[in-house]
Amino acid sequence: MNRPPVVTAEEWQRAREALLVKEKEHTRALDALAAERRRLPMVRLSPDYAFTDQDGRAASLVDLFDGKQQLVVYHFMLEPGSDHICDGCGSFTDNLAQDQTHLNARDTRLALMSPAPHEQISSVRSRFGWALPWYSAYGNTFYDDLGLGGGFGLSVFLRDGGEVFRSYYTDGRGVDRLRTDHNLLDLTPYGRKEVWEDSPDGWPQEATWSRVRLRDSY
Repeated sequence: MNRPPVVTAEEWQRAREALLVKEKEHTRALDALAAERRRLPMVRLSPDYAFTDQDGRAASLVDLFDGKQQLVVYHFMLEPGSDHICDGCGSFTDNLAQDQTHLNARDTRLALMSPAPHEQISSVRSRFGWALPWYSAYGNTFYDDLGLGGGFGLSVFLRDGGEVFRSYYTDGRGVDRLRTDHNLLDLTPYGRKEVWEDSPDGWPQEATWSRVRLRDSY
């Protein structure tokens, strides 16, 4: 089995301290990005969008905040009338904390959203036992107006009384970096074992996302 070189504890400590310098630089760079993100301008949204919550009840855009000031929405790929459930979206949702106590204490709420109707969402939510609030945007123009398309992504909104603003959006690797499983794997010698990673020759690697499945499909 190919593996990292074996050295003495003293040699390991020196290598670890050298890497730590770069890790601290990366941490400071992420802090700087977060500071810049907090200074992004915002877009005021119409309060007239009508959604449906996970229990089939009508909900306004303000209702999505459930009284909180900030709202983070993961756009789960689930198209109207389609039986396909995205492996990536499903495994990402498994990585989200279902108990929002700590987030709510910071006046922030996390929710899922899809363009599929409530009945489809309810079926998927029940299948995996997810407790997160999940809203249907079926029948409104929210996705089109925000240019969300049919893919996955993560939006951030701010509420000021009855006004709602869009402050941030990311997709692709911007969402991927939030996954607990991938962050933990990135700390390991073999990483995610995917071909795009810069790993030493001979390290085990497979096609990207080849190991990602819905929880009940492994």
